Amino acid sequence: MGAVGAFTFVLHTHLPYVRLAGRWPHGEEWIHEAASESYVPLLQTLYDLRDEGVPFRLTIGLSPVLAEQLADPLVLDHFDQYLDQRRAAAERDMAYFTAPETADPHLRYLAEWYQQQYTGIQQAFQTRFNRDLIGAFRRLQESGHIEILTGAATHGYLPLFSRDSSIVGQLQTGIQSYRRLFGRAPTGVWLPECAYRPAYIRGDGSVRPGLETWLARCGLKVFFSETHAITGGYPVGVAAGDALGPYGAIKRRYVIPAANQPLPERPATTFQPYYVRETAAGPAVSGHSGVSVIGRDNRTGTQVWSAEWGYPGDFDYLEFHKRAGTSGLHYWRVTGAKIDLAYKDYYQPDWAAYKVDQHAENFAHLVADLLRDYSRQTGRSGIIASAYDTELFGHWWYEGAAWLGKTLRLLATNPEIELTTASRYIADYPPVDTLSLPEGSWGAGGTHFTWDNADTRWMWPPLHEAERRMERLVAASPEAAGDMLAALNQAARELLLLQSSDWPFLVTTGQAREYAIGRFNQHLERFDRLASGLEQRVPQRSLTDEYWELDTVFPDIDYRWFAEV
Repeated sequence: MGAVGAFTFVLHTHLPYVRLAGRWPHGEEWIHEAASESYVPLLQTLYDLRDEGVPFRLTIGLSPVLAEQLADPLVLDHFDQYLDQRRAAAERDMAYFTAPETADPHLRYLAEWYQQQYTGIQQAFQTRFNRDLIGAFRRLQESGHIEILTGAATHGYLPLFSRDSSIVGQLQTGIQSYRRLFGRAPTGVWLPECAYRPAYIRGDGSVRPGLETWLARCGLKVFFSETHAITGGYPVGVAAGDALGPYGAIKRRYVIPAANQPLPERPATTFQPYYVRETAAGPAVSGHSGVSVIGRDNRTGTQVWSAEWGYPGDFDYLEFHKRAGTSGLHYWRVTGAKIDLAYKDYYQPDWAAYKVDQHAENFAHLVADLLRDYSRQTGRSGIIASAYDTELFGHWWYEGAAWLGKTLRLLATNPEIELTTASRYIADYPPVDTLSLPEGSWGAGGTHFTWDNADTRWMWPPLHEAERRMERLVAASPEAAGDMLAALNQAARELLLLQSSDWPFLVTTGQAREYAIGRFNQHLERFDRLASGLEQRVPQRSLTDEYWELDTVFPDIDYRWFAEV
C-alpha cells in the first residue's frame, strides 16, 4: 500500500530582539525560558528520534533575529546562568516543602522532578549540543530530517512597509544570516505573521509588485499562508481569535474585528500547493511568479492551537497560568474547564504522560483520515501542513515536545503517510495550478489589525520616514568605505530593529506595552542619530561602535540592500 498523501509539521520559531535588554519580566529571559522549555526539549526529541533511526521529517522556521541571538555567546552564557538559577529555585523548594512547618510530600516530589528536568536540559545544552543550538539545528538539516526556513530579518510586518527597499533589505539580510549560520542558501521562507500583500496599482498608474515578486528575486521558492487566504470564507483558527498563547491575549483587550465581508469562497484547497499568480487590481500581470504557497490546514491546526478544545487544555496537563510564589515553578494541572486558579489540583506527571500517548495516537489517526478522505474524494494525493509557533510546544503546553515526538514516530511508521518538508514537497510535486492571494495575515480577523490599530498607528509614520531616509542615504553613498561604511551598515541594522513586528504586537496585546514602546523609540533614536551624522558627511565612529556593541546582530549586513527599487 502506497502513501495517500504527505504531511509536514511547520514550526515557526521567533522571539523579539532582547539581547542586553535586562532580565525578568521583559528581556533576555524570554529567550532563556523558551530555550529551556521549548528549543532544547525539541532538539532532544528530534535527536532521540534520529538516533533511533525513525525516518521523520518536518519544517522548522527560525527567524533570523532569533537565530542570531541563539548564536550569540553572551546570550548563551546568560542561558547557562538562567539554568543554574532554575535548578537552585527547585532545590530551595525541595527544602521548603521538606521543612516540618511547610512540608508537602507531593510538592516536594514535584520540586525534585523540576530539579531533574533542569539538570537534564543543562546537560543536553552543554554536552549533547556542545553549547551550540544553531549547530544542532544545522546538523538535523544536513542529515535531511528537517528543513529550516528563513524569514524577514527582524520579523518585520512586510505589507505595512511603505518602501519595497525595506522588504528587500529584510529578506536579503535574513538570507545572508542564514547562509552564515546554516552553510547554505534557503529555499523556503516563513512570512512574518503569514502577512501577505498582493500587487496593486498606485495612484500614478504604476504597479507595486506583490511580495511574491521579491521572494522570487531573492531565490525563495515556497511560503505559507493562512487557511482563508486559500479557500476563501471567514478567518478560522488563529485568525478568528481561537488560539492558545500570545495570539489569544488579543481578545482580552479588544473585540476581535470580524471581516466586513468574507472572502469569496473558491474551490482551492489547503491540500494542494499553488504557484502564486502576480496580479494587480484583478487581471494577471505576468502569469505566476514561480513562487509556491502552501496553506495552513485548519483541522489539524486547531486540534492543537485551539484554546477551547485543543489538546493542551486537557485537565491532566500542566497549568500554565499558576506559579508557585516561592519559585515561579508550575505545580498544578489544568484540573477542569474555567476552574479558578485557586482551586487547581496538583500536577501528576504520569497522568500527563498517559494523555500524551492518547493524543499522539488521536492526531496520527486524524492526519491519516483526512488524507484518505481527500484522496478518495478527488483521486489526488495531497499535503497537510500543520503550522504552529514552536513555543507552543513546551512553553505554553509543557508536554508538547513529548507529544510531538510520539506523533512523529507514529506518522513515520504509517505507510499511507509521506513525511516531508515544504521545499522537498514542492520539488517532488510541483504545483499544477496558480492562485491569486488576498491581502491579510493570521492575526486578529485575518487582517493587519493586530499591527495597525488605534494603539499602534502612531508608530508607522516615523518608521516610514526612516525607510525613505535610508534610501536617500544609500543613494548619496553608493560605494562607501571606512567610517561611512560602518555607520551606514549600523543605520541599516537599527532600521531593521525598528521595523520588528514585535513592537506593535506587544503594544496591542498589552503584555509588554511599555517595554515595546521603549524599544521602538530606542531604535528610532539610534537610527536618527546615525542618519544625521551621515547626512552631514561626518559619521561618528564612536557612536557607531557604541551601537554595534549593543546591537551585534547581522554582522555581514550590506546597507546597499536598502537601495530604492
